[in-house]
Amino acid sequence: MIILVIILLVAIIMLLMIYNMLINKKIDKYNNLNQKVVSLNVLQEFMNTISDEKSADDKIRKINEILIEKYDIKYSTIVVYNGAEYAIKATNVDVKHWDTLKNLHSEEIFKEAIQTATPKYITVEKEGERLPYQKMEFGRAKSAMFFPLYIDNVYIGYWIIESGILHDFDKIDTTVLEVVKNNIISVIKTIESQSIVENIVRDDLFTGLKSEEYLYSEGKRKIDQFTTSTICMFEIKNIVDINENLGRHTGNDVITKVSELVKQNISADYIFIRYMGPKFVIAFSGVEIEGVSEFMQTIKNGLESLVIKQNEQDYYEDEEPLEVSPKINVVLTNYYKGTAIEGTTKKLEEYLNLAPQDENDINYI
Repeated sequence: MIILVIILLVAIIMLLMIYNMLINKKIDKYNNLNQKVVSLNVLQEFMNTISDEKSADDKIRKINEILIEKYDIKYSTIVVYNGAEYAIKATNVDVKHWDTLKNLHSEEIFKEAIQTATPKYITVEKEGERLPYQKMEFGRAKSAMFFPLYIDNVYIGYWIIESGILHDFDKIDTTVLEVVKNNIISVIKTIESQSIVENIVRDDLFTGLKSEEYLYSEGKRKIDQFTTSTICMFEIKNIVDINENLGRHTGNDVITKVSELVKQNISADYIFIRYMGPKFVIAFSGVEIEGVSEFMQTIKNGLESLVIKQNEQDYYEDEEPLEVSPKINVVLTNYYKGTAIEGTTKKLEEYLNLAPQDENDINYI
């Protein structure tokens, strides 16, 4: 009788163990499925972030925030080589640890991972230990996963996630993290051209105005706060004659005087840049074209009323300096939020280039 009871108990225990294994498999399957669903949602948020009217650096920081929130990551850091040094593009780690985090490429523990383009998982085995790359902190992170980032087989940096818990990433689905890593790479690649444009913005030597590139980066973000705006391009039509007949220094003076008068008369809410050469652009953010016409006519009249003396470097001491007034040709068009502003300016530029040499008017296209 006792033997039968023992056999029955052993059978029950075996059945419970099998049942427990099945339940654990279902839980793992559910967790994996849940992670994949989360990954799809994260991918969608990545795409939304890319299309946002934000700077390239802001987009990277936003993406890192999404990763931290959606995957419940304690610490997440994205480091990219910018051509001169490794720079932290996004992190939620205290700034005092940044020097360590942006030099992980030189740590022996990660060199093989970089060479083979494979992730590296490390963890401490007991409290009181620290990860190999940690220099000054003991309690911040106890496990970490390091992902080298490559674009077209070129190593460009790394993504590292950290946890304050021992063995915290033992059961994490690395295939999901690989997808996330690839999404990070795609985002970096997508916004690379935007970052280039933002970094080449310069102030014009003679006018102090921002260059054309500003209009396509920070300027566009400001303009796109409104549904409809008006873009104006105007050109000093007689600048070539001025340069040839009065001298290039005088031509520079004309460009400077023109920009100064316009700056004095437009609102700080509008964007005024030197487009190229004798062409300038004013973006009237949130203003309909009808509201710009009269204002630009006033500006045009003021510019053409300027009387500019020949620069002393362009004539001899025994000569009388000549005088000149600029001739201005203006073209206006509507701009709609989200459309290609570079296409809009190209259209305006083509109009001015093809306009008759003696045309100086307010035009609409």
